[in-house]
Amino acid sequence: MNYYEFNLELNPHEPWSEILMAKLSEIGFESFIENEKGFQAYIREDLLCQDVVSELFNGFLESCKIDSSIRFVEEANWNAVWESQYEPVTFGKFCHVRAPFHPVNPDVEFDLIIEPKMSFGTAHHETTSMMINWIERESFEGKSVLDMGCGTGILAILAAKKGAKFVQAIDNDEWAFENSKENVERNQEPQIDVKLGDASLLGDLLFDTIIANINRNILVEDMYAYAKCLKPGGNLFLSGFYEEDIPIIKYECEKHDLIMIDNLEKNRWVAVKFEKK
Repeated sequence: MNYYEFNLELNPHEPWSEILMAKLSEIGFESFIENEKGFQAYIREDLLCQDVVSELFNGFLESCKIDSSIRFVEEANWNAVWESQYEPVTFGKFCHVRAPFHPVNPDVEFDLIIEPKMSFGTAHHETTSMMINWIERESFEGKSVLDMGCGTGILAILAAKKGAKFVQAIDNDEWAFENSKENVERNQEPQIDVKLGDASLLGDLLFDTIIANINRNILVEDMYAYAKCLKPGGNLFLSGFYEEDIPIIKYECEKHDLIMIDNLEKNRWVAVKFEKK
């Protein structure tokens, strides 16, 4: 699969960088690499509609200046793109997230090998980072876990390393599906089952813990399915939205007996913990 790379410089950078990434993700952009001036955004060749992108950029004209350039990226060249820009991330003594070509960090509890390709989830973005913070705080020993919108599989892999007995990872993007399977194998976590699809795959499955780092609209749309397959007393961890979206998420959760317990916040992004009655 071929991609287009948008190199975007924003002035001012904050808070518009995060807002623009969220908007781009809604129109098909799958991966983002941040830098000091803005970020690179990647979209599949067959999904790009230049008129829609231009209209989105025009909507930001009164708020910030956007300088953009576009580059075609063939599938074979993607590794060279991310290897040149992907840096490892360390979470204290808890875990180290690195690519296969980075050295092992012997000073952490869990050393994760994540090759992202075009999938979301390298621990650089605030939402993934906060979900890792939640996983560090919570017990997963012997639990069944669902990771919806698994991306690279990073959260599923970390839950497995913390002792989950079974992890169901699901993503509706074929690239992410294949990428997750590769990363699961790299990290030697056979208790993770990766599937291609969406919430319709859940059926009558039951889980102790559900993790979903997806955009707000999908979370709201699929909340019934999450609540149905979460055991009483189980926890639901949600991210992929902003602090001002919490009332919308909370309202939808409460309709399904999901009670808000706490939330984390980073640069206006949030990760929220709910518990099923």
